[in-house]
Amino acid sequence: MTTSTLKQTQDKAPAQDTEVVIVGGGPVGMGLAIELGQRGVSVIVVERYLQPQPIPKGQNLTQRTMEHFHFWGAEKQLRAARTIPVAYGIGGLTAHGTLLGPYTYDWLQRDLVKPYYFTANERLPQYATEAVLRQRVAELPSVQTLYGWDTQALTQDAQGVSITIAQRGSSDTRTLRCAYAVGADGARSVVREQAGITHTRTDHDRMMVLLVFKSHGLHQLLERYPGKSYYNVLQPELKGYWKFLGRVDLGSTWFFHAPVPAGTTQDNFDFAAYLHEAVGAEFDVAFEHIGFWDLRFMLADRYRQGRVFIAGDAAHSHPPYGGYGVNSGLEDARNLGWKLAATLQGWGGEGLLDSYDAERRPVFASTINDFIARSIETDRAFLEQHDPARDQAAFEAAWQARAQGAVGEVHAFEPHYEGSGIIWGSDGRSSGAKGSHRFEARPGHHLAPAALPNGRNVFKALGTGFSLLVVGQAGAHAGAVQAFRDEAASLGLPLTVVDCGPGGQGSEPGRYGAALILVRPDQFVAWVGADASASGARQALQRSVGALAASPALAAG
Repeated sequence: MTTSTLKQTQDKAPAQDTEVVIVGGGPVGMGLAIELGQRGVSVIVVERYLQPQPIPKGQNLTQRTMEHFHFWGAEKQLRAARTIPVAYGIGGLTAHGTLLGPYTYDWLQRDLVKPYYFTANERLPQYATEAVLRQRVAELPSVQTLYGWDTQALTQDAQGVSITIAQRGSSDTRTLRCAYAVGADGARSVVREQAGITHTRTDHDRMMVLLVFKSHGLHQLLERYPGKSYYNVLQPELKGYWKFLGRVDLGSTWFFHAPVPAGTTQDNFDFAAYLHEAVGAEFDVAFEHIGFWDLRFMLADRYRQGRVFIAGDAAHSHPPYGGYGVNSGLEDARNLGWKLAATLQGWGGEGLLDSYDAERRPVFASTINDFIARSIETDRAFLEQHDPARDQAAFEAAWQARAQGAVGEVHAFEPHYEGSGIIWGSDGRSSGAKGSHRFEARPGHHLAPAALPNGRNVFKALGTGFSLLVVGQAGAHAGAVQAFRDEAASLGLPLTVVDCGPGGQGSEPGRYGAALILVRPDQFVAWVGADASASGARQALQRSVGALAASPALAAG
């Protein structure tokens, strides 16, 4: 295309209403809007519901997710919105047979990995999380929200994306024009379908029920398990699928997920008896919601189609086992957000946006295969092999082994991008959700917190762009630091240099095991080294923003 033809094409392109349109104003869409809005990117969020829907899903928020809320300026507000007192605890429990039976152990105790994150985990209903995010979005002048609008159609061309929306209950329609569009509009994503993004679905041929109910008697029965807020009941006849019960608040409101026979309706099944059987006792029940869903896994075959991206349940969905869904979606938002901003602001390279799919898809595929689906298969095998009525001693030994394995699973869930093309040393490696928690700074892995000599945590010192951590005697790496500063300036890339002090034995920065650590805007390590020349700094930064093709590991000096 000649220069004159290109200019004519650009002249004919519709004027943009905003830089990014996000379809879907749930936690993922709102989190992405905050990530972009805080970086000065103009955003319009299109959300069909005027208010958050009062279904208590997505309650468990990991330490990593709470780091997002810290950087989004909403951590304090989110913790204040919790519905279960801090003193009560937010831990989990697994039981065999019935909840009040003799066999239980602690389950999904994410507090075990707290030392490797800057913030503690949290628990509250998704609608409470959404309310906090909506409040934060309202504070950002670059973000506009359109509540009560449905997305009808989407088209894209070389210059941008056009999205047709309609106001619910009205004949009013609008067409929004933007540089990029993101679908965070759930498992039945209109954006995904309109963009032509296919997906792979794995059905488990299981009909599930979601019950939301009131019961003061259940609270009294479960006071024997202090500090527990959710409960997983294993029964042989369910063949590895769970009866999953949890608190929405302290003392009255509960939710319950469980398999039910095909053809079950609100009117032909005794749900109260089903609850009593799972718990092992009768108690008062007043239902507020009875809904059904099919147990399946879905993973989009790609997360990007041209200028259109998908995130959260639009990109991946699974049964609500282990609280992986909302946390994975919010990580999508952090990963995509800084990359869109870098591209729009001119310091992101051509390969940066492609790295969103290359990093996030393998992580969720691993989450499905290595954790959620694997847990169903493992539970099925255990229940088939072990029965306390058949061999009590063998069962109890195996049950204790499961309890220890539950601890190991928490430590093993460590999403990382070791195989990403914008991470140094990625050749021959692969990204995934299965890893190990360590304080060592490793390319492709989340940065662990560390107390600096001045008492401030390194997470408080990180910049909004890239950060270069310097561990060692003052002046020992002055040349390398200047090389990074110069290259960042030439790229227009925001870079914050953090002096971590001498880093001697016993110091927390010393645990990083490296003198120089390049940290991305999402707190993942991009590169580590002992030193770097001007050319080395250039390669490290260019590769980290997708401006340099995959290449051998960076040589020091």
